[in-house]
Amino acid sequence: MRESGGDVWVFGYGSLMWQPEFAYEERVPAQLYGYHRALCIYSWAYRGTRERPGLVFGLDHGGSVNGIAYRIAAANWPATHAYLDAREMVTNVYVPRWPRVRLVDGRRVPALSYVADPAHEQYAGGLDEDETLRLVRQGEGERGPCRDYILATIRHLAEIGMADRRFRELADRLAAEG
Repeated sequence: MRESGGDVWVFGYGSLMWQPEFAYEERVPAQLYGYHRALCIYSWAYRGTRERPGLVFGLDHGGSVNGIAYRIAAANWPATHAYLDAREMVTNVYVPRWPRVRLVDGRRVPALSYVADPAHEQYAGGLDEDETLRLVRQGEGERGPCRDYILATIRHLAEIGMADRRFRELADRLAAEG
């Protein structure tokens, strides 16, 4: 889904906002309608294991979500796309989609977005607060503790003026634990 000129947009709503690990031409705050940020994915690799899963963010249906859109130069797209699929599609819990996002300057562009698959065995939608907290506390995987991932995401959202009130209380509880 290239825009004119061949450049491609990618929408980040979790660690892609603060740890993209790919080259981009433009980084713009953006909003996506029809989905919301949710701790709805059991993490079996990056922030947990199959035996002791953590939770990571996914785009779940309904609402809207603030994040970051990255414009990738056409020449860099093949390598960036391969990198993103390797990073996000480890267990195929996400479905790549191309919804239109609204950039902070008003432009609307299609952007690759990895959406949670509610039919996948790692989908964890609808967990109560206690179970969410338990999984976040226990999760640790290849990229470190789940707790650190949650706190970094919430902190980054606040730093760029996109505080997510739904996760502020969870972040406060985790930060208070040390």
